[in-house]
Amino acid sequence: MDKPKTLKKQGLFAAIAATTIQLTVGIAYIWSVFQTGIANSIFDGNNAAAGLSFSLLLALLALGSVIGGKLAAKHGTRIIVFIGGLILSAGFFLASFATADYPWLLWVSYGVMGGVGMGFTYSTTIACAQKWYAHKKGLITGIIVSAVGFGGVVFTPIIESLIKTFGGTGVGEAKTFMVLSGVFLVVCTVGSIFMKNPPDNYSTIASAATTAKSLTTSETLKTPEFYLATVALLLSCMGGLMMIGFAKPIAVAKGLESTATIGVLAISMFNSFGRLFWGMVSDKLGRINTILVLLTGAMICSLLVNMAFGYWVYVLIALIGFFYGGIIGTFPSLTSDLFGPKYMATNYGLVLLGFGAGAIISSQIAGHYRNVAAADISLMFPAFVIASACAAVGIVLILILKKVNTKRT
Repeated sequence: MDKPKTLKKQGLFAAIAATTIQLTVGIAYIWSVFQTGIANSIFDGNNAAAGLSFSLLLALLALGSVIGGKLAAKHGTRIIVFIGGLILSAGFFLASFATADYPWLLWVSYGVMGGVGMGFTYSTTIACAQKWYAHKKGLITGIIVSAVGFGGVVFTPIIESLIKTFGGTGVGEAKTFMVLSGVFLVVCTVGSIFMKNPPDNYSTIASAATTAKSLTTSETLKTPEFYLATVALLLSCMGGLMMIGFAKPIAVAKGLESTATIGVLAISMFNSFGRLFWGMVSDKLGRINTILVLLTGAMICSLLVNMAFGYWVYVLIALIGFFYGGIIGTFPSLTSDLFGPKYMATNYGLVLLGFGAGAIISSQIAGHYRNVAAADISLMFPAFVIASACAAVGIVLILILKKVNTKRT
């Protein structure tokens, strides 16, 4: 077999491995399945304290991506993905021992360790696949990150069943964490075997070279585009993160308790589909124009949360997931466009710091208003008004980014 065909096969295996790993770590996006049971059994009904576990995981995902990206550039993607899987697995294993006497253990294990482990695998696998498919950056990124959202669709009924089998809500979460620990260990260990970057001249071999100059981390930090993109990502993700963490409780509070899991499935499925769909669209429409469309949709949908009743709640949850998924699926390619592909894993990890900050802020806002809305879910509406306002500011920042980047180019 000639060299180009061999390399093409390696690239395909790397993309499949990356997608499988992301599919598995997508379990983090169905935190709302755990939210009520964890809040009641460990945090005495405090939704904000319980939700902090989820937001810490997302925040540390950003830090883990920065560290993992730097280490991958020095030691290779394979070993970093393997180590990330070990950390993630150990985090979920320790989470199974969290109790009301030791609630902080959940923050440290699920939140900190889970986030760092995910970060090691997240931006490194995306960056690796983008290097193999530089000519279809939006598409390949969309496929890989859509797996994160689709993981929620695959694992939601499985996790619901495990929690029920192990004793029900408030009891079965601990053993479920232990099972998931084993799943992470196996998938990340096997998947890491196939994670290898292409040779430096591969883009030329594939006739899909991108001639964009790659900026180092220090060079990236000196550009206004970095700060505009990072803050825009922070603001863009607010509504989606609020709904991801509270989709099931909101559905229950609106009188849909018997079918509330549909809310989790809806946001997981459309989060996944949005990442793939908008990733492809961004290859044609452009990253910045695509993000502007997505932010407009997110801004409008966040204002409609209080008006949706009956099964329309699920439609709105799906739309919020669809736009949120597009935002998360497009920003990695935007980062590569702005700063080049060579240091993408580290540079995107830095941009993800905005996402991490947004995760903590959004969970505390949503958790606070969910506590206020214990008897009347309409009282949670101010949280989504804040999310809508953030999306509006995000639109302004992206427009400034477009102008600044055009001048620089």
